[in-house]
Amino acid sequence: MKFSILYIPVIFLFLSCGEGGENEMKKEVGTGEQTEAVVVEEAMLSQQQFDALDMRIDTLTTRLMSGYVQANGELEVPPQSEATVTPVIGGNVTTIRVIEGEEVQRGDVLAYIEHPEIIQVQTQFMNAVNSLNFQQKEFNRQKKLYEAGVGSGETFQRAEAELQSLKGQVVGLKAQLQQLNINPETVRNGNIQQRIPIRSPIDGAIQTVNIKIGQFVQAQSEMFQIINTKDVHVDLMVFEKDVAKVEKGQKVYFTIESLPGTELTAEIISVSKNFEQDPKAVHVHAEIINRPENLVPGMYVRGRIAVNNQRTKALPNSAIVREGGKFFAFTAEEEGDAWSFKPVEIVTGTTGSDWVEIKLLEKVPAGTRFAHNNAYYLMAEMQKGEGGHSH
Repeated sequence: MKFSILYIPVIFLFLSCGEGGENEMKKEVGTGEQTEAVVVEEAMLSQQQFDALDMRIDTLTTRLMSGYVQANGELEVPPQSEATVTPVIGGNVTTIRVIEGEEVQRGDVLAYIEHPEIIQVQTQFMNAVNSLNFQQKEFNRQKKLYEAGVGSGETFQRAEAELQSLKGQVVGLKAQLQQLNINPETVRNGNIQQRIPIRSPIDGAIQTVNIKIGQFVQAQSEMFQIINTKDVHVDLMVFEKDVAKVEKGQKVYFTIESLPGTELTAEIISVSKNFEQDPKAVHVHAEIINRPENLVPGMYVRGRIAVNNQRTKALPNSAIVREGGKFFAFTAEEEGDAWSFKPVEIVTGTTGSDWVEIKLLEKVPAGTRFAHNNAYYLMAEMQKGEGGHSH
């Protein structure tokens, strides 16, 4: 970067620059002869320019720039966080109470179906309960006669066997009603349901709805798909050459396309013991720390597993510009309805995953914000009017 030294045969001279040009503050010191200008360089952007360039402003961050294993993968949920909802009996859909994307809780009613077999099972249960009550009385009567020596042992044993058989029928039919989400006690009291509810087996969001009103669904056919995205985690593929370096408890730093410029953190909870053959790699599962909202299974992940967790100051590639054999980043400060960006010389280090390790040649106050993109544009803006503009 070249700093202009201007000699002007007047005592004070103020120049103003147009919006978007280089902004230089020049303080003239003179004795009536030639005077020397002290130049302070900066680039000024209006709020409109700032928004149009989609400027990203943040403090210096620390990142893992060395001592890591690079691995890519995707977000997924464990098997217990996905569910396929099927009926245990065929029937016609009478009501659908949810739509795709809707959040549901375990036990919520998703739909209703009806079929004559549903009524038939309830009727069989009522008949079995009534027969059991009668047979219990018959058994008690035959037992008394047998114990008094006036009843036949064979008759008593037959009554006992019949009682046990009816008990089994009642228990079996009761279990069927519970599978159908019908309360057996309600049926016992003579209340027959014409339709049955289809309930959610887990908390989550409706992923797909595969039915329509009036449709006949067979037993075990897929009616709904539900997924609990709150349990989403990172599934990385680690190649054979790096497997020995990876273990449970290590930190994973990763990015996803839907959150550009944001690095998320996870912790390894399991390392697979089996190799996938194409490519030859193992699955590594990591639980996300401080998980943000709207993470969706299937999102592509670019990750780095910290095998030597040493973090250093870093900036994105687009936050750094080279000028005159030196590297610069820009501090950012809001000034009313505009933004001031001033160059700060840095030394660059390790580069990885679109970020660069940096060292500041001069200290900056704690909390100083930096431009995290468009460094080339800011340098061009600052140089645009070199030699004649002022702020």
